[in-house]
Amino acid sequence: MTCDMTINFHANYSVKTCFHLVHIWSRLVPEATQGAATCTRNHPQAHRARGLGQNRWPCRLPGVQPHGQDVYVPPSPSSHPHSPEPLLLQQLPLFPLQTVLFPGGWLPLRIFEVRYLDMIKRCHQAGAPFGVVCLSEGTEVRRADPAAPPGGDGFAREVFHPVGTLARIESLDRPQPGLMMVRCQGLQRFEVTARRQLPHGLWVGDVKLFAADPAVPVIEPLLPVRQALQRLLESLQERDPDSLANLPLQPPYQWDDSGWVANRWLELLPVPNDIKLRLMALDNPLVRLELVADLLEKLNLKI
Repeated sequence: MTCDMTINFHANYSVKTCFHLVHIWSRLVPEATQGAATCTRNHPQAHRARGLGQNRWPCRLPGVQPHGQDVYVPPSPSSHPHSPEPLLLQQLPLFPLQTVLFPGGWLPLRIFEVRYLDMIKRCHQAGAPFGVVCLSEGTEVRRADPAAPPGGDGFAREVFHPVGTLARIESLDRPQPGLMMVRCQGLQRFEVTARRQLPHGLWVGDVKLFAADPAVPVIEPLLPVRQALQRLLESLQERDPDSLANLPLQPPYQWDDSGWVANRWLELLPVPNDIKLRLMALDNPLVRLELVADLLEKLNLKI
């Protein structure tokens, strides 16, 4: 049975809302973020944030080369020698999508594929989360592949990134038989350590949970990045209030939390999913927010 899902919050935007986003971004963000990326490099808290841990490696994010220098990405929490033992989950149901769910973000889904109808029903009844992972190959809807090798299942390959986010079902409606309208919230990040696909197509995996982001206040040089997001939300409330329910940016708003502000920007910015995933996996939210400022400067909001 074929299925269709509402995958990405962008797909739920009206044309009117998209126009407003582009217009507001182009007007507000260049002014609000001017100089933010450069001055954080001289801020003492930013230096401390970049100095966490001994294991560091240089990596250049594609298309993001602030001031011509490499961006240093700190390792995940499990890489630190004195980190507590990470929590492991086994046989977690996985939902590969063409979007990235961030902790604290919201994701609407429209589901009528058998493998996910059953999974969502069981998770909802048990009050259990499932895992959202981002596809690197394949489509969200399972499709037959005429070129599939003999002896296989006959379906197109599905490959997904190992880093994902737990999703909790907050609301579920059944407007008609065989159709579910689901609204989920992102919880904790994880890394898939083992995966397998069940005969009916559902993926399950053993995962290692990341530590939650520490609460790090937005430092003064990055306040313009937060203020731009606040003004964007205020403009949407004035211009197109009906669109707000479809945004991942929902109350309670945590404007003084660097990780929360960075995550909300990354949900909105038109950057490749692999960049979003690499930034989401960072264990220091202040570094993540600084790199978001670099992205805003690099993009100049020319969508």
